[in-house]
Amino acid sequence: IIPVVMAGVIGIYGFIIAVVVGTKIKEPTGGGAQPVVPQYTLFSAFGHLGSGLTGGLSGLAAGMAIGIVGDAGVRATAQQPKLFVGMILILIFAEALGLYGLIVALIMSSSGGGNCPAA
Repeated sequence: IIPVVMAGVIGIYGFIIAVVVGTKIKEPTGGGAQPVVPQYTLFSAFGHLGSGLTGGLSGLAAGMAIGIVGDAGVRATAQQPKLFVGMILILIFAEALGLYGLIVALIMSSSGGGNCPAA
């Protein structure tokens, strides 16, 4: 059951990224007789796209690693119980891939504010 729980945590990482990015999207102001002024710039949009891809792809890699290690580890632990600690350590390292992706995604989503810098 440990690999299943660890894989569920990867899904929570994706949910955190979605909430952070979703709260930063702003509706345009104006309309009607006034011109519409966008509040969500292209610079912010690409920053949020990059953060979503970072979190998603690192979650995919971590999920694959947890699945492979979990399958092989549970089968090996059934035959040799002393391999349990080694399986848990490898699962923790696989989980760290998703955590690193979450950290990078949060940094990328927080840096995408304001207007595009002048060249």
